[in-house]
Amino acid sequence: ARRAVEYGRLNRRIEASARRDEVGAVAPLMGAGRAMEEVLSTVGKIADSLAPVLIQGETGTGKSLLARHIHALSERREQPFLTIDCGALPENLLESELFGHVRGAFTGAVNARRGLVQEAEGGTVFLDEIGELSPGMQVKLLRVLQEHEIRPVGSNKVIPVDVRFVSATHRDLAKEVERGAFREDLYYRLAVVPIHLPPLRERREDIMMFAGRFVQKYNARYGKSITAISPASLQILAEQPWKGNIRELENVVERAVLLAEGEVVTPGCLGLRP
Repeated sequence: ARRAVEYGRLNRRIEASARRDEVGAVAPLMGAGRAMEEVLSTVGKIADSLAPVLIQGETGTGKSLLARHIHALSERREQPFLTIDCGALPENLLESELFGHVRGAFTGAVNARRGLVQEAEGGTVFLDEIGELSPGMQVKLLRVLQEHEIRPVGSNKVIPVDVRFVSATHRDLAKEVERGAFREDLYYRLAVVPIHLPPLRERREDIMMFAGRFVQKYNARYGKSITAISPASLQILAEQPWKGNIRELENVVERAVLLAEGEVVTPGCLGLRP
């Protein structure tokens, strides 16, 4: 009975959104089920502070979205929000990207360049996959958090900075500290406000809501007019393990919207086993 009621609500939302042409509007963040109540309550309390936030959770749970949400709720919302993937660059390039460099600091540095931390002055720097930082970069980042100043590569001059740091990782940093792979002092600096994002399998009450939002999104992108997800399809979605979390669900819904021949998403469109 609950699933039938939710089915009706979901499809009314899809139809209403299509009529109002509101797809493009910023969607509510990441669910309103009981598993997310504590997370969103914490975010509301700390958004305006300068305290560093550490978001931990499995890949695909929406850590970068939560980081943007924290910035959007803060007094810094009109200032830059800049992201860097700490696992995507070698140490020397990552240091330059974060802190900038002076001309001639290394081969190829023909001009001086401001780093992301300086570019984000007054705003937020999001350090994605912070658990991938090398030991050398951990030391340099710790200094920034402690002293609120940076030193560009090749420079003897320190530059004061006013930024808020939000970090994210799929690793359990407390365990990384225990095995000596991550500095304990940096961990406590980053995790002044620790937030754990639960996986989608622990938030099943949000699955139908996300599915509806993704239908709206891909209706707009592909010029489709899906108005409903069949009860059998919702049953399949509700029973999946979702090892890839929200990201996997979005991929499934995008495929379903593309394959749907009418206005209803049927089980055959999902490409999933019942």
